[in-house]
Amino acid sequence: MYKPVTPLLAADTLIELIDLPGRPFVLIERANPPYGWAVPGGFVDVGETLEQAAIREAKEETGLTVNLSVLLGLYSKPERDPRNHTVTAVYIAEARGLPVAADDAKNCGIFTFDNLPGELAFDHAQVIADYRRYRATGEVTPLRC
Repeated sequence: MYKPVTPLLAADTLIELIDLPGRPFVLIERANPPYGWAVPGGFVDVGETLEQAAIREAKEETGLTVNLSVLLGLYSKPERDPRNHTVTAVYIAEARGLPVAADDAKNCGIFTFDNLPGELAFDHAQVIADYRRYRATGEVTPLRC
């Protein structure tokens, strides 16, 4: 049977800390290449949904139990991940507590739009710009054809 060669599939989660003023969000510093700060996330395992993967990866990398609230958007530019063509679904979620770095996270940080870290991995500068737009307008990511 023919099996198509397709991009890898990932799920990422912008975690809003709802028990802190201003609802800051969590980013992780990657322990493996490509280095930099990133939205917590990772690859979808066979047999799980995108949503299950987003929740699992958030827990693995930050120790936080999240409740997904919205799909921010899908990101599919072939060059967005220098390792492989990877498509990701980015969710927004809520959590309480403080993150603790684990799994492939070297470090966790709590950020606002005014104190972002310098080096963001992948296309996460675009993801965070889209998230900022969502927070201001309630509109999810526009289609980019």
